[in-house]
Amino acid sequence: MGKTIRFSISIPEELGEKLEELLRRKGYRNRSEAFRDFIRASLVEEEWRESQGEVVGVLSIVYDHHVRALSEKITEIEHCNLGCVVSSLHVHLDEDHCLEAIVLRGPKDRVQKVADEITATKGVKLGKLLAASTGRNLA
Repeated sequence: MGKTIRFSISIPEELGEKLEELLRRKGYRNRSEAFRDFIRASLVEEEWRESQGEVVGVLSIVYDHHVRALSEKITEIEHCNLGCVVSSLHVHLDEDHCLEAIVLRGPKDRVQKVADEITATKGVKLGKLLAASTGRNLA
């Protein structure tokens, strides 16, 4: 880790109180830890928005496993995109529903296309792509 820099900020008292409550709820021990996380999250969003290279994301989907051939369709999409699909985790939520967390890695457009294709598959009730990072550009 490099040299640490210190700086101060000024915010309205009401916003400062809301910040303190947020930090307490999230379990931060101090403001510095929280601001490092806030900055990193913003950098990941910017990395995704402007990326011409590799990105990493986690697609979470919830689906009704009774929908005919849905599991096979999702698996087929994953197999057709082996260069992009890194791993998946399958969770049985109840008698009817499953959750999958699918790690995707590759060019941003391809990752987004695979996520969109899976999410748009009939029977998928919820699909959300979380922008993640390889960590290379984060301090």
